[in-house]
Amino acid sequence: MVVDFRTRLREAMEAKDSLLCVGLDPQPGLTPPSKIADFNRRVIEATAEYVAAYKPQSAFYEAAGDLGWRALKETIDSIKDLAPHALVILDVKRGDVPNTAKACARMAFKHFEADAATVNPYMGPDGVEPFLDQPDKGAFLLCRTSNPQSDALQGLRVQDESDERGWRYLYEVVALQIDAWGAAHSGNAGAVVGATYPGELERVRKLCPTLPLLVPGIGAQGGDLEKSVSAAVDGDGFGLLINSSRSVIYSEDPGAEAERLQREINVVRAKVRGKKAHAFVAAS
Repeated sequence: MVVDFRTRLREAMEAKDSLLCVGLDPQPGLTPPSKIADFNRRVIEATAEYVAAYKPQSAFYEAAGDLGWRALKETIDSIKDLAPHALVILDVKRGDVPNTAKACARMAFKHFEADAATVNPYMGPDGVEPFLDQPDKGAFLLCRTSNPQSDALQGLRVQDESDERGWRYLYEVVALQIDAWGAAHSGNAGAVVGATYPGELERVRKLCPTLPLLVPGIGAQGGDLEKSVSAAVDGDGFGLLINSSRSVIYSEDPGAEAERLQREINVVRAKVRGKKAHAFVAAS
């Protein structure tokens, strides 16, 4: 029996009571290509008890050439060995015409055996669907990204009479489209929304109450953890993965840093649940 991706994601979060995703991004100049697989294995071993997912960014492996591609496969094998509860999100940000998208999906899900991939939705549904046609695999689609200049496109206003303003920001339109794609494909679509934009993160959650969110930008990019979790957690205290990469893997003690983040995330989750329970009692 095939377990759908939404269920697998929830089970991964519940396994360690964690919403933490660690990005395995070996930086050129810090981790030599020949050392990447061993470096990542040590990080995985140190952090496995505190995470729900790992997210290797393929660019750092591609930059290392043949050694990097082999290291990526070995890294995913290490995750399955040392942290079998954790999902593997292959951060490839692919998005192309249908036949190319099918090849990319095959690369991510068949060759590397990832559980999910990041996808650019700009090409439209026929470039996205190859990543969604397997119910047990997921896709996190770019929506409101964490980089400083993302507003140049994602902040554009689009006419939309269904909104009381008569328009929506482009990232809002994309969020609603991702939610619709997920509803049509076993719920296995999610959105990437950066922690550097907590207001927009809150808006996406309001528009899409049950949409899984992947939230990068905590740590080196300066995103606010408490604001992000408060804005994005769903009604059950789940619904998002907080990703941190360099600040964990290059810390003096990756295990201690992952444990700290897991604990801080859970403190905020408890506060949010407490406020919602109080509001429910008051309303009753």
